[in-house]
Amino acid sequence: MSDPASSPAPSSSQGLSTRVWIMIAAGAAIVTLAMGVRQSFGLFLTPLSIDLEIGRQAFGLTLAVQNLLFGLAQPFVGAYADRHGAGRVAVLGALVYVIGLGAAAMAANAAGVMIGLGVLVGLSMTGITFVVVMGAVGRAVPAEKRTLAFGIVTAGGSLGQFMVVPAAQGLIDALDWRGALWVMAGLIAVIVALAPAVSGKPSNASAADGPPLKQALSEAFAHPSFWCLNAGFFVCGFHIAFVGTYLPGYIRDGGLSAGIGAAALALIGLFNIAGSWLWGAWGSKGSKKALLAGLYALRGVVIIAFLLVPLTPVSALMFASAFGFLWLGTVPLTNGLISMIYGVRHLSALAGIVFLSHQVGAFFGAWGGGLAFDAFGSYDVVWAASIALAFLAAVVNLPIREAPIARPVTA
Repeated sequence: MSDPASSPAPSSSQGLSTRVWIMIAAGAAIVTLAMGVRQSFGLFLTPLSIDLEIGRQAFGLTLAVQNLLFGLAQPFVGAYADRHGAGRVAVLGALVYVIGLGAAAMAANAAGVMIGLGVLVGLSMTGITFVVVMGAVGRAVPAEKRTLAFGIVTAGGSLGQFMVVPAAQGLIDALDWRGALWVMAGLIAVIVALAPAVSGKPSNASAADGPPLKQALSEAFAHPSFWCLNAGFFVCGFHIAFVGTYLPGYIRDGGLSAGIGAAALALIGLFNIAGSWLWGAWGSKGSKKALLAGLYALRGVVIIAFLLVPLTPVSALMFASAFGFLWLGTVPLTNGLISMIYGVRHLSALAGIVFLSHQVGAFFGAWGGGLAFDAFGSYDVVWAASIALAFLAAVVNLPIREAPIARPVTA
């Protein structure tokens, strides 16, 4: 697949062009499908574990490996997309995703699940989620509207969670978990048709867009704010992986129905549609680092409140709604800060490195939940760690210097 000659150039005029709106809409749809299917994997924990006779730790390790590979490959895939465009990357990512879901549907043991959901899906996600899509959108949208555009794309991931997760539970009930995975593979194949809308080889960058990649990496690695963003995003990944993977099981362990678990994941997605858009909109007008600090602190407060009250259908769904509003609001704010401080020329590469920290956190969140349950029979220690990390992330975001990095003026 070849990309068009160049991406649409950003403009600071009153509105965005039709071409840019199509790119934003297609990018949001790609993330909707990719993240919607991925966020449903927690529903497969119980039926898959029973059918294949594997423990929660083995299933958790599979999703942990998925998250880790997702993060390790992302900077390289992001750098390729920065140089050659997002379209061909999205096509390849979608095809690998389909193969991974098919391999998992045919798995006979934990190793087969690991290859499908762990390795192949983990690698595929690098081309069809936030980093690559936002890199394309970020170069097409003027700076003053960039964080809002990032929020719209991020909301797409939550729309997918709201739409796909309940459907996934219905598919599991009707077709069992193997049939559900095959149907989801068909959904992911739709991304191939959407990819041309985010294609386009990036045009030659000016000095204002950022320096060459090697210099951009040196700048970022020597800049304290870059490591503050990495630390905060590590915590985000830990929270998302732990809650997304184990909340349905935690709810079922508490005596509630599987439907409540599926409804909780769907509500997380529903409320994050508004949350991602609003955090992105607020970030376009106010301090992004202050919003990030407040968001992380609110996560800690919401988890504390959830654990202090008895587990009932109402408390589970209220927690999901509140946590959903805070779910991925970190993404437009973090990407907005990266583009503000370091420029958009290598946005996907630099965001990919920060996203690696997110996925390392996700590895420990996904694996640690299963490890703790198998060792102690509960998730209490991981809930406690989630609270402590939330307040740590709030503090670590405050020293970020919210201004473009100073560079020598050249003739």
